[in-house]
Amino acid sequence: MIPDERRAELQRALMGWRRAVRTARGTDDEPRVRAGVQAAKVALGERGTPWWEQSEDGRRARWQADVPVPKAT
Repeated sequence: MIPDERRAELQRALMGWRRAVRTARGTDDEPRVRAGVQAAKVALGERGTPWWEQSEDGRRARWQADVPVPKAT
């Protein structure tokens, strides 16, 4: 289970990346921004290997991954 504080950080990052997708759509920056959405979703366990197929260490490594918050544009 992801600690509440870390889950909140990852959700803030995901929302930031989703907002960035709107402004980056159709630009050269779109692939980078979409990769940010993917990284946040994987860290939250919404995409990637299902949690029940991961060891406890694997789950911890997933949510401890560095997922930066995008810079405001």
